[in-house]
Amino acid sequence: MPRRSPLFKHLLGLVGLASLCAGAAQAQTQGLVDQPCALIEARVAAAAEAERHGLWQTQDWAGLCRYQAANKAWLAAHKSGPVVVFMGDSITEGWGRRQGRGGPGEFMEPGYLSRGISGQTTAQMLLRLRADVLDLRPKVLHLMAGTNDIAGNRGPVSKQDLQANIQSMVELARRHGLRVVLASILPTERFDWRPELKPAQAVREMNTWLRAYAAAQGLVYADYYTPMATESGGLKPELGPDGVHPNEAGYLLMEPIAREAIRRAMSDGK
Repeated sequence: MPRRSPLFKHLLGLVGLASLCAGAAQAQTQGLVDQPCALIEARVAAAAEAERHGLWQTQDWAGLCRYQAANKAWLAAHKSGPVVVFMGDSITEGWGRRQGRGGPGEFMEPGYLSRGISGQTTAQMLLRLRADVLDLRPKVLHLMAGTNDIAGNRGPVSKQDLQANIQSMVELARRHGLRVVLASILPTERFDWRPELKPAQAVREMNTWLRAYAAAQGLVYADYYTPMATESGGLKPELGPDGVHPNEAGYLLMEPIAREAIRRAMSDGK
């Protein structure tokens, strides 16, 4: 048998890939499908590791699939909603991975659910608020958001748009009868993935606005910033060595602040 050249092998591979794509196109003839998350997960699983994050961003930009199974399981197992849902980014997601006194999918206390997704901005959280918060019917929404907007994770965003996204989530939650704990943005003066940015002042300004907005709306404001910040506005290194994400000591400091804020929200009835 004659030896096949590398070019021939490459072309043969392209033919095979085209056949697979054609088969997928025949299997999915329209954008509306019964189980979109299953299709997205199959596509991501078939991709190389380096491509997976990009695929999740393009196929499921809002992150609706991230907690779909967990939400269904919670609703099937409980007659009433959770006590509180924590909506946020990687800081909230990491918080939710810690062991607490709750059952599967819970943290800190029974009925405390984390719905954080790493890297997300307020625009993405707003899009999944119904699926990951409202449909679960919790008593309280704990909202911690804004770090990734300041980092420009999904492109430039104005201060007004960031604030409007926060306001929209608060208004929707209250319209559905939820009490709201509005959390400060954690201190940071650097993003390792965006080293050219100096975010400390933007974080201070947003926290000033968040505190004032919470007071004006009768919300509970959870101030994590003050006990965790250095004089220059960074995260204290003993609470998070990467300057953004809390470590175990950081989360241990945050938990009593969260519990007290939730207690106040429950007792205030707002």
